[in-house]
Amino acid sequence: QVEFFLDTLCPGPTRGWFHLLPFPSTTEDHGGQLGALRLAVRLLEDTVLPSHHYQPLIQLLTEPILCPAQNPEGTALAVLEEVTSGESRQDVATKLVKLFLGQGLAVPLLDYLTSRELARTTDPNTLFRSNSLASKSMEQFMKAVGLHYLHEVLKPVVNRIFEEKKYVELDPGKMELSRGRRISLKGSLSEVQVRESSLELLKGYLGDILHAIVGSVDKCPLPMRVAFQQLRRRVEQRFPSAQHEEVRYFSISGFLFLRFFAPAVLTPKLFGLREQHAEPGTGRTLLLLAK
Repeated sequence: QVEFFLDTLCPGPTRGWFHLLPFPSTTEDHGGQLGALRLAVRLLEDTVLPSHHYQPLIQLLTEPILCPAQNPEGTALAVLEEVTSGESRQDVATKLVKLFLGQGLAVPLLDYLTSRELARTTDPNTLFRSNSLASKSMEQFMKAVGLHYLHEVLKPVVNRIFEEKKYVELDPGKMELSRGRRISLKGSLSEVQVRESSLELLKGYLGDILHAIVGSVDKCPLPMRVAFQQLRRRVEQRFPSAQHEEVRYFSISGFLFLRFFAPAVLTPKLFGLREQHAEPGTGRTLLLLAK
């Protein structure tokens, strides 16, 4: 362990070599052999005022939602969207979604942002593919209102993958045939046998995940369902021709699968599905499964 005292961190960053010390519960004398760690530690202080101080800002941001203007380009939300860079877009989207959820206006916010992006999009194949404020806001919205639902759907299968620790690999260049002992008691397996075994395991895991998703429609949070219903309606209005009929579905699956279920399968810890990151073998299984 390393201990820092807050009064030593002001007014700026503290840098230096710090000894790692044994935990108090450790009775064995390590004799200073634990090594040292190079750290850069910074203390940030935020002053949060009573909520009424932020009311003018809230009114400014919600105005285009509550009172649509003749000139939509001149609203605070439109300007914020234009000036937000790629680096800060994630933070801005998170704050906006939290603010509008608190006002009961999260779904209208998403409708406003996605409608603006639809108006700018000419090729339906690129719709919502960029990390725009609309895409990031929908991503944060799903995490905010759908995390419990995500856990209910994915956790049983993800836990099983972590516990079974089956060897899975499809790339011949990365196969470790000696690890086939985990699959067969007869010894090492051939490349074809490892691939076939891996394919069956992946199909089994994926089948269970898809079955859980399809069977969970009634459990999907109502705000998510309303948001996607509105999104589908807007996409139909923007691309009404028969040749673009599938775009209405791709726009929803692009969010629900590519930005919600697949990332949670790839990195369960970031979505609270596991307390620790996966070890390399399990991580490889999750990567192939997410793909």
